Amino acid sequence: MKNMNDYNKLLSNNKEWAKELIGLDEAYFTNLAKDQKPEFLWIGCADSRVPAEQVTNTHPGEVFVHRNVANLVVHTDMNLLSVLQYAVEVLKVKHVIVCGHYGCGGVKAAMGNADLGLINKWLRNIKEVYDKHNYELKNVSDETKRFDRLVELNVEEQVKNLSKTTIIQRAWSNRDLPHLHGWVFDMKTGIIKEVINIDANSEVEDIFKYTFHTDEEITNSSIE
Repeated sequence: MKNMNDYNKLLSNNKEWAKELIGLDEAYFTNLAKDQKPEFLWIGCADSRVPAEQVTNTHPGEVFVHRNVANLVVHTDMNLLSVLQYAVEVLKVKHVIVCGHYGCGGVKAAMGNADLGLINKWLRNIKEVYDKHNYELKNVSDETKRFDRLVELNVEEQVKNLSKTTIIQRAWSNRDLPHLHGWVFDMKTGIIKEVINIDANSEVEDIFKYTFHTDEEITNSSIE
């Protein structure tokens, strides 16, 4: 019964929340239901302590959100790629933000050797970040500092992974947007640290660079 009461508390909280907002603005939900035009896509960690709207002090409709364990951008993750494509090509966001956080359980688990079952496959992506930056990390003797640095490096690599997608590169070729950002949230201070920014149309390593045909080229090719 106690668990059921905990569940019902959420519904009760919802009613109080809606009532409070209507008291401040009678048209709040009418306006909310009209459309969404966010300028930002937030790719964050699934950790319940890092809600995108609260830490950025934004309102519903301002940030399009995708969350997964350790805020990864994996080129085979159809869920992430579908969100990215919709945000970039339909909503036409101007900025894509990958936001990690210090103390991330996923990053911490990836630093260890315990068999955690299915999630081993997911955490493998972070282990590869560790391996790529092994020289730097192995020279950080303090374990906490090494953990924090891997959190930052993981965010940097995920932002770079964004730039390697056809979704982002096609958008860059069409409209010079979106810009890419990597942030880390510090739960001890509430402050976000910028760790990387990649402007639209920045250079991408040749092996990951794609060439796109313009609409005119496609039309001419079909005529020929």
